[in-house]
Amino acid sequence: KLSINAFDYNCHLDLIKLLRQEGELHKLRRARQKMSELFPLTEEIWLDWLKDEIKMASESSEREKVYELFERAVKDYICPEIWLEYAQYSIGGIGQEGGIEKVRSVFERALTAVGLHVTKGTALWEAYREFENAILETAQPAPGSVPSPEQQQMLCSQLEKIHTLFRRQLGIPLLDMEASYAEYEEWSEDPIPETTIKNYKKALQQLEKCKPYEEALLGAETPKLAEYQAYIDFEMKAGDPARIQLIYERALAENCLVPDLWARYNQYLDRQLKVKELVLSAHDRAVRNCPWTVGLWIRYLLAMERHRVDHGTISEMFEKALNAGFIQATDYVEIWQAFLDYLRRRVDFTQDSSKELEELRSAFARAVEYLKQEVEERFSESGDPSCTIMQNWARVEARLCHNMQKARELWDNIMTKGNAKYANMWLEYYNLERAHGDTQHCRKALHRAVQCTSDYPEHVCEVLLTLERIEGTLEDWDAAVQKTENRLARVNEQRAKAAEKEAALAKQEEEKAEQRKQARAEKKASKKAKKIKVGDKRKADEEDDGEWGQEEEEQPSKRHKGDGDGTSLEEDMEVETGLFGRSGPENPDHPTNQKEKASTSRKDLPKVFHDSSKDSVTVFVSNLSYSMAEPEVKLRELFESCGEVAQIRPVFSNKGAFRGYCYVEFKEEKAALQALGLDRKVVEGRPMFVSPCVDKNKNPDFKVFRYSTTLEKHKLFISGLPFSCTKEELEDVCKAHGNVKDIRLVTNRAGKPKGLAYVEYENEAQASQAVLKMDGLTVKEHVIKVAISNPPLRKLPEKPEAGRAAQFAVPRQIYGARGKGRTQLSMMPRALQRQSNPGAKAENGMVQNSPATSSGSPEEPKKMSNADFAKMLLKK
Repeated sequence: KLSINAFDYNCHLDLIKLLRQEGELHKLRRARQKMSELFPLTEEIWLDWLKDEIKMASESSEREKVYELFERAVKDYICPEIWLEYAQYSIGGIGQEGGIEKVRSVFERALTAVGLHVTKGTALWEAYREFENAILETAQPAPGSVPSPEQQQMLCSQLEKIHTLFRRQLGIPLLDMEASYAEYEEWSEDPIPETTIKNYKKALQQLEKCKPYEEALLGAETPKLAEYQAYIDFEMKAGDPARIQLIYERALAENCLVPDLWARYNQYLDRQLKVKELVLSAHDRAVRNCPWTVGLWIRYLLAMERHRVDHGTISEMFEKALNAGFIQATDYVEIWQAFLDYLRRRVDFTQDSSKELEELRSAFARAVEYLKQEVEERFSESGDPSCTIMQNWARVEARLCHNMQKARELWDNIMTKGNAKYANMWLEYYNLERAHGDTQHCRKALHRAVQCTSDYPEHVCEVLLTLERIEGTLEDWDAAVQKTENRLARVNEQRAKAAEKEAALAKQEEEKAEQRKQARAEKKASKKAKKIKVGDKRKADEEDDGEWGQEEEEQPSKRHKGDGDGTSLEEDMEVETGLFGRSGPENPDHPTNQKEKASTSRKDLPKVFHDSSKDSVTVFVSNLSYSMAEPEVKLRELFESCGEVAQIRPVFSNKGAFRGYCYVEFKEEKAALQALGLDRKVVEGRPMFVSPCVDKNKNPDFKVFRYSTTLEKHKLFISGLPFSCTKEELEDVCKAHGNVKDIRLVTNRAGKPKGLAYVEYENEAQASQAVLKMDGLTVKEHVIKVAISNPPLRKLPEKPEAGRAAQFAVPRQIYGARGKGRTQLSMMPRALQRQSNPGAKAENGMVQNSPATSSGSPEEPKKMSNADFAKMLLKK
C-alpha cells in the first residue's frame, strides 16, 4: 500500500505497530525514519521510538545518535514529557567529559520551551532541582573533615544555583505553587528574600486568572478548539510573548490538523517575534501537518523571502508545494502567483537582460503550461479562466520590460481562450495600451472590442467614441460612429429575437400546462360520474335514505386493483393534501375486520381543516405508516416529551383509513420548535417527517429540506456502501481519520438504506485527510467512493408545471476533492421537487382556489358538496 500511496498515514502506523510486535528493530527503525520524513510524529510515537533506541544504545557513538533523535523529537511539537525524558537520558552521560554542563544545557532549554506550562511545568523544575541537589550531595566534605577553600567555594556556588532555581520557579504561575514555596522554606536556612515573596504573590494572582482556562481545558472534550482560543485571547491581552507562544504550541499539539490555527500562530510569529529559526520552524511544521492548505505554503514562501533564505531552498520548497495535493484548481493558481511574485522581486529591471529576468519569463511560461496540462487534467478546469497569470505577465512585459510587442502577443492569447466576449477584458487591454502603447493600437483594440463584446457592448462603444472625440480625426470619428451604430443595431435585433423566442417558449409551456390541466379535469370528472352512477344504483337497490351520491364502501370483489380502500387518489386530494401539495403513498393491503370497523366508525367524522393562524404552534407530521392503529394516541405519547399538546388531528380518507399524516398543535411555540428535533425519528419501521406548518402559497420559497446543498469542506459524501452497513460500523471506519461529529445514512421514505451516507468531521483538515485515505476503501466487499460534500445546485423554473418535478440542474461552481464528476447526486427529496397543481393548490391540507378562478370572478365561488357536483354533471 505504501508503494502506491506513500502519504497513507494509517498505513505507516500499522506497519510500525506490526514490526514492533515482531521485534524487527532494524526494519522498525527504517519504517519510523520514513514516516518522520513525511509527517511530524505525535508524542506517543516519539516516546516509543526513543525508548526502543535507548535500549539498543550501549556505546558512546550510539548515545550520540539518540541525542540527535531527541533533537528531532523536540522540534515537532512542544511536549513536556519528551523534554523530561531527554533531560533524564542526558543524566546517564554525566560521567563523560562535559556531562554535567550538557545536562544543565538540556534542562535550561527545556525550561525555556515548557517551563511556563501551568500544569506540567512543575515536573521539569523539580527534576532540575533534584539533579542540582544530587551534585550538592557529592560535593559535601566527609564527616569531621574541614573543607578546603576550593570545596567551600564549590559548595556556596552549588547552593546558590539551587536558591536561584527556587526563586525562578516561584516567580512563575504553576500548579501546586504553595507546595513549592513550603519546600523552599523548609530547605533554605536563611529567610526568603522579600523580592522572592513579592514575585511569588504576583505569580499566585496570575495563576488565579489562568485557572478558569486550565479547568475549561481539563473538562472539555477533544479537540478543545474553543477553549484554547479563549486561552489564547487571554494571553494575547496580557502580552507576554513566551506565554503566547506556549499556549499556541499547546493548542497545536492537540489540533495539529487545523490550518486556521497554524495560520494565526504563524502570523503572530511573523509580525511580533520575527526570530528567523522560530518563524521558519513553525512554518515548516505547518505545511507538514496541513500540506493541502495553499495559504500555509504561501505564508511559508513569504517568510523564507523575508528572512533572506537562499533562492535554491525557496525554489525547492515551491516544488514541494506543487506536489502537496491541493483540493481545488484555484489553489494551484494562487501558489504559482505567489512564486512568480517572488521571482519578479528578484529581478533588476534597470538591466535590459539578466539571469533573473529569464528565469521569471521561463516560470511564467511554465505556469501557463502547468495549469493547462496538469491542473486541467485533474480538475477538468485550469482554475484560471480569466488568465490572471498571463495578464500579470503582459503587465510585467509592458511596464517593467517595455516590451509591448510581447504584451500584445500575450493579450491575443488571452482573448483566444474565450475572453473576447467580456468588455472588462478588452478595457484592461485598452488601458495597458493607453499607458504603454500608442493611439493606433488603442483604436485597433477598441474596434475589435466593439465587434466581439457581448455582455456590455454599449460601454465599449462609448469608450471608442470618447477616444475618437479626444484624439481622432473626422474620418476616425465617422468610422467609429458607423461601427458602433451597426454593432448596437445588431445587438438590439438579437435581443429582440431572443425575447420573442423566450416569450414563445413561455406561451408554449403555458398552453401545454393548460392542456394537461384540462385532461386531468376531464379524467377526474369521468371518474366522479362513474362513482355517482354506482352510488345511484346502490341507492335504488338498498333504499338508502342518505344523501344522493354519498360514497359507499365497495364490495371487496368489485375493488379495482391498486385502489387500496376503494378511494381514488384525486378523490382523496379533495379531502386533504399534505405539506408538499400531494397525497401520501398508496394505501396498504386490505384491512382486517377490526380495522374495517374502526374505519367505518371514522367515516362520519368531520373533515380536518387546518387553522393557518396557528401555524407557529403547529407541526406537520408525514410519512407515517398507514396501518398505524390509533395514531392520535401513539403520536401524543411521542410528542408530549416536547411540551403540552393541545390537539392532534390525524387525517383520514372518506373511507375512514388513516392517510399517513397529521397536524400536531401545541400550547406554546417553544414546544413546536422542539418537536422539529424529532424529524426522521423511526416510528413503526418508517422515518417520521416533522416539518414546520407553513402555507406554501404564501411562502413559495419555503424549504423543508434541512440539510445544506452547498459545498461543505468539513463533510464527506460516501457512496457504494452495502445496504447492511450500520451507522456504528461506518463510524468505526471514519473515526480513525478524525473526530466524527455526525453520520447520516440516507434512506428512502420507507426507511430502507440507499447505500449513501454523509459524514461530518470537526474541520476541513480532517475531512480532506479522510478523503485521501478512504476513497476506494473496501467495506464488506463493496468498494466505496468518498468525496467532499458538494451536491449539484438545483433551481425551480419560474412557472413550474403542475405535477411535474423541476429538474433543471445547474453546473457546480466549485468542485470537490476529487474534481468534477463526484457528488453528482441529487440531495433534494422528491417531495420538494414536486409542485402542486396550480388549479388546486393546498395549504397544508386545505384546497385553495386557483389564481385563474379567483381572478375571473370577483366573488368567492360557493363550495359544492359531492351531491351538488354530481347534479351539475347530470345536467350536462
